[in-house]
Amino acid sequence: MRSTLRRTRRTGLAAAGLVPALLLAGCSTAWEGAGGEPAAAPVQDVFLQPLGAHGPDPFTASTVRNTAPPAAPDRGPDDGPSPAHEVTGSTPGLYGGTRAVGSCDVERQVTLLAADRTKARAFAEAAGIPEANVAGWLRGLTPVALRADTRVTSHGYREGRASAYQAVLQTGTSVLVDQYGSPRVRCACGNPLRSPAAAAGGIHQGEPWDGFDPDRVIVVRPTTTVVGSLVIVNTTDSTWIERRTGSDGDEDREPAVAPACDPDTCALTGSGTPDPDSPAPVPPAPTSPDPARPAPTTPHPDAPDPSGTGGTGTDPTAPVPPAPDPYTEPAPDPYTDPFPDPFAEPVEPPADPDGQQPPDELFPAGAVPGQPETFQG
Repeated sequence: MRSTLRRTRRTGLAAAGLVPALLLAGCSTAWEGAGGEPAAAPVQDVFLQPLGAHGPDPFTASTVRNTAPPAAPDRGPDDGPSPAHEVTGSTPGLYGGTRAVGSCDVERQVTLLAADRTKARAFAEAAGIPEANVAGWLRGLTPVALRADTRVTSHGYREGRASAYQAVLQTGTSVLVDQYGSPRVRCACGNPLRSPAAAAGGIHQGEPWDGFDPDRVIVVRPTTTVVGSLVIVNTTDSTWIERRTGSDGDEDREPAVAPACDPDTCALTGSGTPDPDSPAPVPPAPTSPDPARPAPTTPHPDAPDPSGTGGTGTDPTAPVPPAPDPYTEPAPDPYTDPFPDPFAEPVEPPADPDGQQPPDELFPAGAVPGQPETFQG
């Protein structure tokens, strides 16, 4: 009995010591691989990060440019929660910005990280990229601003390492977006961003801003293929801008095909640009004719008539009379041809009105019946 109690107490102490270790591991290794997919982690609290706040443990100083922050799409008081909490990164109107001006100073961000090798190593580990490619990777991102409160996994810099935590970024936050339409860097603090953890859903920590609604927080879903450009909202005149991914705004232009909705009222749905990897819709197969009903034999009006009769219904297999021989000469007209054919059949002369035959017709031309056709010399 005592041995059983002693074994139970040891198990309880081991489990009690294991729980903090699991929680610590869940906070420090919440991500696996470089694809941004969240690993299994316990429920974590979510930190609210207002527009201009640096947040806990910033990597660098702010690199935000002084541009007008975009406003969220207009919603009526009776609209209720957003129908789509997950939005594709290529959705038009998901981001905003100022024409020909990036919302972040990318070169300053590169300089700040290059000045501290330890930070650069921790930044690369948190972002899931090689340390030697930090500068090139940052220059390939697109500076824009959020147009909706967005949940992400942010990484602060603490004791020489990156520490992950769940956060909600306020509408208007300047971010750097990758070629899959996903936010990767928060410019106010230089913190690397990844997709949010699936198990996040704890208590919101921090002071909520005006208009914050947990039911309207979105999650950006990266596209499965590279996006060549983003269609964003111009914050100065509420027009559409097409910004090439990886550019600083110097190549901004008007979209060749503008979205069907107004920039101020365009709702953020989960559609976005069609995914090229998804299969195209297959058209329905043509229905077979009813076997009990014979197929019509009348050809289509636009099709040629196979019988060559113009649709009269004549049997095309019926025998056709032979055409006249083109080499057969017709009988000459005795009244118009001055040189009658000597091989032609004699024409019956008209009867003599006096009943007498002409002199040259006294002897018949044919052989006399009963007499031989040969004569003795």
